Amino acid sequence: MTGSSTQGIKTVLHPVTDLAKAKAVYAALLGVAPQTDSSYYVGFEAEGQHIGLVPGGGPQGMTTPVAYWHVPDMEAKLAEVIAAGATVKEAAHEVGGGRLVATVIDPDGNVLGLIQDR
Repeated sequence: MTGSSTQGIKTVLHPVTDLAKAKAVYAALLGVAPQTDSSYYVGFEAEGQHIGLVPGGGPQGMTTPVAYWHVPDMEAKLAEVIAAGATVKEAAHEVGGGRLVATVIDPDGNVLGLIQDR
């Protein structure tokens, strides 16, 4: 394997149809109140994991949960997984605070997320 090491899965986003109902279930499951609570995103921090709820799958049209691997070098990791057979679903872009996100599709159609924090 070449390229930079992956830091691990620290973020999982879940598309939801009813944000209020989902928020109650995840708060009960995780035992914490959300740290981010808006009409377009609810995020929980629990045990070093970030669990996000995205109403209607958000602008990216999520239909299943997406696990995000935190990587030190987005460009290098994207090149590595594309060379290995993945295809880009959502190109790397900033989502605020210097955070870059991207998604790729593996050969079986699974969506994999990548996050690079500055």
